[in-house]
Amino acid sequence: MKVEDLKLGLVGVGAIGRTHIERINNQLQGAKVVACADVNADFGREVAKKYDCRFYESGEEMIESADIDGVIVTTLDPDHERFVMKSIKEGKYVFCEKPLAPEAEACKRIVEAEIAGGKKLVQVGFMRRYDRGYRQLKEAIQNRKYGEPLLLHCAHRNPSVDENYDTPMAVENSMIHEIDVLRWLLDEEYATAEVVFAKNTRRTHDNLMDPQIMILTTESGVRIDVEAFVNTGHCYDIKCEVVCEDAILNLPQPATIEVCKDAQRGHAIDSDWSTRFVDAYNVEFQEWINATKEGRVDGPTAWDGYVGQVTAKAASKARDEKKVIKIEVEAKPDFYK
Repeated sequence: MKVEDLKLGLVGVGAIGRTHIERINNQLQGAKVVACADVNADFGREVAKKYDCRFYESGEEMIESADIDGVIVTTLDPDHERFVMKSIKEGKYVFCEKPLAPEAEACKRIVEAEIAGGKKLVQVGFMRRYDRGYRQLKEAIQNRKYGEPLLLHCAHRNPSVDENYDTPMAVENSMIHEIDVLRWLLDEEYATAEVVFAKNTRRTHDNLMDPQIMILTTESGVRIDVEAFVNTGHCYDIKCEVVCEDAILNLPQPATIEVCKDAQRGHAIDSDWSTRFVDAYNVEFQEWINATKEGRVDGPTAWDGYVGQVTAKAASKARDEKKVIKIEVEAKPDFYK
């Protein structure tokens, strides 16, 4: 695909969708969001007017339009499959926010449709792969300067979540990021999953065990533990420590100014994902735009989305059955190699 500016259509104009319109139209190069669609027609029209986009009541109709070169899917998770599948049918590149779909079976259907079409078109929004710190970790691990990685200690902490956030979401909505980025860091697949609970925080509710720990073992034997503590009450904190044979590598925190106030000196920290990974989102979308204009998919593929959901479901099963579960993923198709 050779065009000056990609004409993009976005379906799902919630908070993250509007953020993506703003970054693409106001900060990045090579593309413009020229159309949007949303099930809430009144709100969708307001958003379209604000960003000078054409509004479609039907996401499918928008995707079919000859005026659209590529698609961004930021709807509720259960709607991801139908809009990604429609994009594949229309032969259009599509960026889908994670998860690719809520169930592994749905992800597999997307994989099969993409293979049947004969061309990679789908990228999944695992933005951690684009964070400068994670990329530094990957480079240090890949060159084996510090020996083999042996252990990973990670944390995914939020200040708070609402009453709709339940126990399974800690794995399938939060730690799914670690599931993807750690597999990418180590460049190998997982073998087993386990989830255990800690003592509940007083800030949790009846449907949420918090904190909890996911334990993954890779095929070569690297042992990973990921703490999900989503009601800390005080911080958004992402940690990754890689214990290698000859060194310990830590994910760097974004630089912030030093503040001296009220007889204390310290550094401000991010309040949520939207500020912590803002640079990663910008890099992610710029690289997606660049690759799409060249007619290729460089980022996380539909296969990566499928493997992520298989792993997350295995971890959820391990949590519910209180035992270690073997992660069973089919052989990677040659199409994705």
